[in-house]
Amino acid sequence: MKANEIINLSDEELLKKLQELKSELFNLRFRHASSQLENPMSINLVKKDIARVNTVIRARQLKA
Repeated sequence: MKANEIINLSDEELLKKLQELKSELFNLRFRHASSQLENPMSINLVKKDIARVNTVIRARQLKA
């Protein structure tokens, strides 16, 4: 997910996206532990997306 896409989301959508990404990360970690994950780099991509969302949320909190 690109930063521009994240910035254009509303606050509620950001929180919903954060929850989705966290659950996806949990599922990826579970699949990795059971050796069913095809691409281990997908874990890093999801982590970076979570960080991007958290950065936008924090920036909006500081602005307000």
